[in-house]
Amino acid sequence: MTAEAQPAFGLAVSQNEYLFAGETEMHAVLTVTAQGLGGLTGGEAPEAAEVIAIDCSGSMHSPPTKLRAAQDATGAAIDALRDGVFFAVVEGTHTARVIYPHDGGLVAASPGTRVGAKRAVRRLTASGGTAMGSWLRLAGQLLDAHPAAVRHVLLLTDGKNEHETSADLDAVLAECAGRFVCDARGVGDGWEPEELLRIVSALNGTADAVREEAELAEDFTAIMRAAMRKVVPELLIRIETPPFARVRFLRQTFPTQTELTGTSADAQTTTYATGSWGEESRDFHVCLDVDPTGLDLTEYQIAEVGLVPVHAGAGLQTPSGGEQPIIAQWTENTVLSSVMDSRVAHATNQAELGRAVMAGCEAYDAGNIDLAAREWGRAVALASAQRNEKVLARLHRLVDVVGDPARGEVRVRTDLQLLDVKLSEVSRSHGTRGPGDGQKAAAPAGPDLTCEHCRHVSRAGAKFCEDCGRAFEVGA
Repeated sequence: MTAEAQPAFGLAVSQNEYLFAGETEMHAVLTVTAQGLGGLTGGEAPEAAEVIAIDCSGSMHSPPTKLRAAQDATGAAIDALRDGVFFAVVEGTHTARVIYPHDGGLVAASPGTRVGAKRAVRRLTASGGTAMGSWLRLAGQLLDAHPAAVRHVLLLTDGKNEHETSADLDAVLAECAGRFVCDARGVGDGWEPEELLRIVSALNGTADAVREEAELAEDFTAIMRAAMRKVVPELLIRIETPPFARVRFLRQTFPTQTELTGTSADAQTTTYATGSWGEESRDFHVCLDVDPTGLDLTEYQIAEVGLVPVHAGAGLQTPSGGEQPIIAQWTENTVLSSVMDSRVAHATNQAELGRAVMAGCEAYDAGNIDLAAREWGRAVALASAQRNEKVLARLHRLVDVVGDPARGEVRVRTDLQLLDVKLSEVSRSHGTRGPGDGQKAAAPAGPDLTCEHCRHVSRAGAKFCEDCGRAFEVGA
């Protein structure tokens, strides 16, 4: 393996270090890049373990094509498993049951076990209720037999979590956090966006749904292929602060948006689990509260950020740049302190986009069409500015643009469907990447770039896919 291809994580910090005298809030964007992980194969890569949990509640029979689509999609996901990956399929109702392998536990993927698993999936029927916490708890128990593996759960549901309380689900999510990554998908129009987003926020995954049942197999295949590219089971972001500073929040903002929950090692050190990684790049928005009392107008390091790969296999280096500081310097110069770093501004605007989409959905559900139009119009303006094509496409199913998109001039469509409202609500977790280095991004020359992995079209000059976060090949 060449030095250039040596697997490693890199870390960079984007911020404006100047705060006006007396200000107490510092924002920065952390860019974490994994390079060379595609070379971790054979003995260098950890094992992988997968659980597919399929909703088989009674509502999956209405219409019957829904369960057939889930069976087809599960079969496609099983076909996408690498040979040797340990896996199981769980039937989810008001309880959870392993339907393959028949003796419980996990089994290594092979031509024979794939056929056996798909045969078991074909025998599934729809009955009973919905208790997703029980599905996740069983998945965690199965995956616990492989503690050093890249562990992933693919969960499909068509309904609400009606057979356990919200507190029950929260307790299970707390148990499972940091043990595996879960991607959750909805089918039909009976699922709840808030529930899917709660699950994936706790378990570092993605949430989405399909408009048509026939799209489910392609979506499952893409999810499983992405899971198969993960080779580092867990990466922790560690943030250490001096006594006069503390972390208010850390949010992943690209390629998906989710709030991360920290674990405190001591009063000044907090670690955040980010889930499994392949060769990709992600952005994180950190906000620090700082007490400047007794500090003079000079430069201070208010945090030190480091990365800790967990069960990463042989040959993986710690960040090439080591720990990175977040700096604060108080000044009475309003020009210096008023300049917002471009990536921080982008992250802030993305959070505002999510709030606008959600506010519009809530207003529409309450029957306040005028307020829904204003909030969705604000979302159209923000998504247009951020070039968030996924959110824009879904907003266009809710509103007609009747004027300038940048001004949010829209009208709520009279033919919109409940599913489109839910798809827009869950799409607020999709993020884009802003310009870096504290500068405005110049319009790059050349054609737009199509990702060979997810087929998303990114702007010319992009180094990473704006959807899946994977690096474009040099010269692409």
